[in-house]
Amino acid sequence: MAWVGNHTLISHFVLLRFFTHTPLHLFLFSIIMVMFLVVLSGNGFMIVLINVDSRMHNPMYFFLSWLSLMDLMLISTIVPRMAADFLLGGGSIFTISFTGCGFQILFFLTLVGDECFLLAFMAYDCYVAISNPLRYSVVMSHRVCWLMVGLSWIFGLEDGLIQAVFTLRFPYCGSQEIEHFFCEVPTVLKLACADTSLYETNIYVCCVRMLLLPFSVISASYLRILVVVLRMSSAVGHQKAFAICSFHMTVVSLFYGAAMITYMWPQTYHSSKQDKVVSAFYTMITPMLNPLIYSLRNKEVAGALRKLQERCPCSGGAGLGCHYCLQMVGSGAKEPGLSHCGSIGGETNVPY
Repeated sequence: MAWVGNHTLISHFVLLRFFTHTPLHLFLFSIIMVMFLVVLSGNGFMIVLINVDSRMHNPMYFFLSWLSLMDLMLISTIVPRMAADFLLGGGSIFTISFTGCGFQILFFLTLVGDECFLLAFMAYDCYVAISNPLRYSVVMSHRVCWLMVGLSWIFGLEDGLIQAVFTLRFPYCGSQEIEHFFCEVPTVLKLACADTSLYETNIYVCCVRMLLLPFSVISASYLRILVVVLRMSSAVGHQKAFAICSFHMTVVSLFYGAAMITYMWPQTYHSSKQDKVVSAFYTMITPMLNPLIYSLRNKEVAGALRKLQERCPCSGGAGLGCHYCLQMVGSGAKEPGLSHCGSIGGETNVPY
C-alpha cells in the first residue's frame, strides 16, 4: 500500500462471490458449470469441424469459427477463476491483485469489442450474399474476410487497452470491495477516490462506436434481408425468414442490450444484483447460444459431422443440432439471389 494525502492506496481488490455455499447457490453454480461445458464443447466442436471439412471453407463458416474462438476465450476469462474460487475458497469473498484486475479488464473488453464488430461483419456478409450473389465472391474475398477479422481484433484491443489503462490510473482508496464477480469497469470506478465523471462520459462516447454502430449495421442488414425475402414467391420462405431472423435478432439484442445497460446506462440506475445478472447474459448465456443459433439444422454441418464420424468410427453419437444458415426457402425452392448458396439435400440454404 502507498499513502496519497490522507488516503491509503490499495494494492488489491476484493471481489464479492457470485455464490455462497447454500443449496440454492449450489444449484445455480451447477447450472453455470453446465453452461460453461456447453460453451467449451459446442464452440470447440464447431472450430474443429469447420477446419477439418473443406466444404465449410467459405466466408460464413470462416466468421463462425472466429466467433466460436472469441466465445471460448470470453467465457474463459471469467468462469474458471470464479469456479476455482467457489470450490477451493471458504468465505464469501476473494482477492485479486491490482495488476490481475487490469489484465482481466483488458482481456474481457478486447474480446467483447471483437465480438461486437465480428457480429456486424457477419450480418454484412449475409446481406451481400442475399442481395448481390453474383458479386459475392468478389466482395467477400479471402483477403476481405481476413481484413474484417483483423479490424475486429484491432478495434477490440484498442478499446480494451484504453479502458484498462485509464481505469487503473485513478487512485483507489478506502473500500476494496468490488460488488461483482469479476473486474468490470463501471463497478471498479465506484471505488476510485477521484472525480471519474469525465472518464465515464468518454466511456459513453466510446460505446457509441463499439456498441451502437455495429448494432445499427446488424439491424440494417437484417432489415434488408427481410425485404429481399419478402419479394420471393415462397410462403414457406417468408415464415422461416421471419422466425429465424427474429430469433437471431433476439439473441444479438441480448448481447448488445446487456453491454449497453452496463456501459451506457447511468450509474445511478445500477444495482449490484442487476449488474451481476446483466453481465451473465453477455459473458455466459450468449456464448452458449451462438453455436446453437448459427448452425442449427444446417445440412452442411450435419454432413461434415457424418464425414468426421466416418473418419473416427469409435466416436458414435448423434449429430449436432444447430444451424448457421437461414433455411428460408422450402424444399426444392428456387429463388433468384439464393442459388450461390447451393442446394443441399434439395433445400436451399441462405447464410445466417
